[in-house]
Order: sequence, then C-alpha cells, then structure tokens
Amino acid sequence: MNENLNSNSIKNDEFNLNNEGSNYKDLINRLKEIKLTIALLEKIILK
Repeated sequence: MNENLNSNSIKNDEFNLNNEGSNYKDLINRLKEIKLTIALLEKIILK
C-alpha cells in the first residue's frame, strides 16, 4: 500500500510541475503582450 501512495505522490508532483510550467509560459506570453501594448501606446502618445 505504501508503494501505491508513493506512486500517486510522484504522479501528483509531476502533474504540479507540468501545471506550474504551463502557468509560467502563460505568464511570460501575457507579459510579452503587455510589453507590446505599452510600446504601441508610447508611440501614440509621443506623436
């Protein structure tokens, strides 16, 4: 039974790492979009 618990724990840890990696990638993409939006707004304001 202990082996099952350890196996499930490892699977859960792997899922959490994959999920965190996905969240990190999503965050990076959102930050890039924000950066582009700010750059466009600066160009409009400085015209």
